[in-house]
Amino acid sequence: MKVYVKKIDGAEDLPLPRYMTKGASGMDLYANVTGDVVIKPGEFKMIPTGLQIALPSGFEGQVRPRSGLAYQKGITVLNSPGTVDEDYRGEIKVILINLGKQDFVIHRGDRIAQLVLNRVYKAEVVEVHSLTKTERGSGGFGHTGI
Repeated sequence: MKVYVKKIDGAEDLPLPRYMTKGASGMDLYANVTGDVVIKPGEFKMIPTGLQIALPSGFEGQVRPRSGLAYQKGITVLNSPGTVDEDYRGEIKVILINLGKQDFVIHRGDRIAQLVLNRVYKAEVVEVHSLTKTERGSGGFGHTGI
């Protein structure tokens, strides 16, 4: 499957999204910032990637946190996973939040998130007056214990 990527003006020096290992599910996305960006604890900021993409029909891109940043620094994607629709052609931007205890500094070219491609299935929504019964029923939010 091919995904067409266009770098915006000023992002020519940044790498294209890439899988860092043979078995990786996500491609790393890089920060297209002109100077250091500081995210203080509890703060969130939108970080540009400098990329526009054309996804194949029937696919979406999910912008997900990098596990190392989450575990080591408390940095995650605020709207995780962020969705890139197949018809979106604007710049991909990542909303990062600092859940850690120290300032987090983003430098140009830092790996800030990952992009995972997934097939999208369109559902036909059908209104009914009742649903089939299940053993679980409407139980949720810890109904089986913690």
